[in-house]
This record gives sequence, C-alpha cells and structure tokens, in this order.
Amino acid sequence: MAKKELYKSIVLAAIVASIIASGMTYFFLTNKKPTKEELIKDFYLTENAVYVSPHSLRRRMDKGEKNYVLVDLRSPQEYVKEHIVGAINIPAYKDPNTPAYTDTARILQSFRKLPKGKEIIVYCYSMPCMTGRKIGELLAQNGIFVKHLGIGWNEWRHFWTLWNHEHEWAVTNPEMYIIKGKDPGKTKLRDLPSSCGEDTYGC
Repeated sequence: MAKKELYKSIVLAAIVASIIASGMTYFFLTNKKPTKEELIKDFYLTENAVYVSPHSLRRRMDKGEKNYVLVDLRSPQEYVKEHIVGAINIPAYKDPNTPAYTDTARILQSFRKLPKGKEIIVYCYSMPCMTGRKIGELLAQNGIFVKHLGIGWNEWRHFWTLWNHEHEWAVTNPEMYIIKGKDPGKTKLRDLPSSCGEDTYGC
C-alpha cells in the first residue's frame, strides 16, 4: 500500500512539475524582449508584405497583368475628376472634405465583392495620408487583407519624377497612366524601361 501511495505521489509530482515548467517556458517566451536585430527583421518583413512599389505597379500595367485589383479610396468626385487607369473606386470619403470611415458596412461589402484570388492594392491621397492605413486596419480586423501602394495619388499625379528613375522621365509621364470619368479604364501594353528587375528582389 505504501508503494502504491509513493507511486501516486511521484506521478502527481511529475505532473505538477511539468505544468510549472510549461508555464515558465510560456512566460519566458511571451515576455522575452525582441532583440534589435529581430525588430529590424520584422520591420522589413512587414514593409515587404504590405507595400507595393509604384514601379512594380507601373510595370504590371505596361504588361497588361490582370492578377491584381487597384482600389482608389478617395471621394467619388475626386475619382471622377482623375484616377490611376484601371483603378476602381471604393470611397472612404463622402466628398473631398468629409471622411466616411464609419460607413464600415458599405466598405466591407464592397471589398468582399472583389474577385477572389487577386491581389488587392489600395491607394489614397498621399504617402503620409492615413486613409489607406485606417481602411487597411478595418479590413484586416474583418479578415480581408489588402496591400498598400507605396505612394498616393498626389505623388503619382504631381510628382512623377520623385519616384521614377531619371532615365524614365523622357519616355513616361503621369498622363499615360491617368484617366477621367467613372469608368476604371484599361491599361495599355507598353514596352517601356523599368528598373524593377524580375527576380525575388525586383520592385
């Protein structure tokens, strides 16, 4: 009988020790402060997962690729005035001065209707604009994951030379990639220079 009780005590002690060890391991793993190198790595992994280079987009437009959907988040009035060719409008603004961030049902429904299996790329007003980030967060919280164009409408339309390479300035201009009206428009096939490259590290 004493042996049986001793055996039970040993088994119980082993179980308790295992639970304590698991708890301590979990505590140390979840409370471990990331190293500087880990933070840098995470930063670049996130940047590359979220942002789409405007060079990459321009190249895809030139090639006539259909594996993405470009979404303009600006107001309907601004979209009709001018937008990047091929972009559809899912406005996060009612008009140029009135945000519509709280119109979540409409925004979510519009994004859910987009073709499945295609990369969704959003753009808003400018590089520092928070519209794309806010809508991206809303979508992610609801299981919809979109990418973000690395520049906004202002840089695409008014600062073409800011992000294109100097040797591209003479053969490209924003008017080639902009359209007016409610229709998204169709991209034209163009054999133009690109500094993107084709491998893993292409832009």
